[in-house]
Amino acid sequence: MRVADEIKQWVVERDLKQGDKLPNESEMIAEFGVSKGTVREALRILEAQGLIVTKTGPGGGSIVGEVSAERARSLLANYFYFQNLSVADIYEMRKALEPELVASLAGHLSAEQIDELQALAERHPEPARSAEEEKQQHISSLEFHARLADFSDNRLLGFVIGFMARILTDLTVFRGLYDPPNVDLWRKGREHQLQLVEALRRGDAARAREVMASHMQVAEAFMQEQEAQLMRRFVDD
Repeated sequence: MRVADEIKQWVVERDLKQGDKLPNESEMIAEFGVSKGTVREALRILEAQGLIVTKTGPGGGSIVGEVSAERARSLLANYFYFQNLSVADIYEMRKALEPELVASLAGHLSAEQIDELQALAERHPEPARSAEEEKQQHISSLEFHARLADFSDNRLLGFVIGFMARILTDLTVFRGLYDPPNVDLWRKGREHQLQLVEALRRGDAARAREVMASHMQVAEAFMQEQEAQLMRRFVDD
């Protein structure tokens, strides 16, 4: 792992970009002063992480890859899967970041982006009639937030918020927090999303921040109640 880290640092120091070729195996052995087996293991680690791509055959070798945001979120989610996150943990972050995200987006979204958000907000015009429909509505709602994150010019802010939408989706599904269906959560969530889209359409940053802050407060309360109901059912069983 140490050599893999050294190779990453070597790439950074030389400002190599996606598609740039790494030295061949013999050159890397000399550069890092390690054995052939150690170099190969380091390259396997970096390839598994998506940081390099190795091609075989004539003209082959290792080139710098690019880790997609989705892959990075998946790897990070694997870590948090074992951390016993609570709804409160996630919403502590969401309440701090998402109102500022939407305020920064106001007046900077294209008509196509606004229309996409409008379509997402209108996707479920009726409350869920079953736990399965409720699950799909939860997932759709979080897709709305993930798209907001995708539209941010601040890549770090967008990544963190998109990641929170991802782990909240996983938490909702794995713990069954969508059962039983909650009409009030559907109604308030839909109202907030439509109000937010309208604020973004007008370029009203203050209103967008206000709506998202309210949405976070309401959603957290509902989700914590769902979590409490799940625990009560567990104890009763």
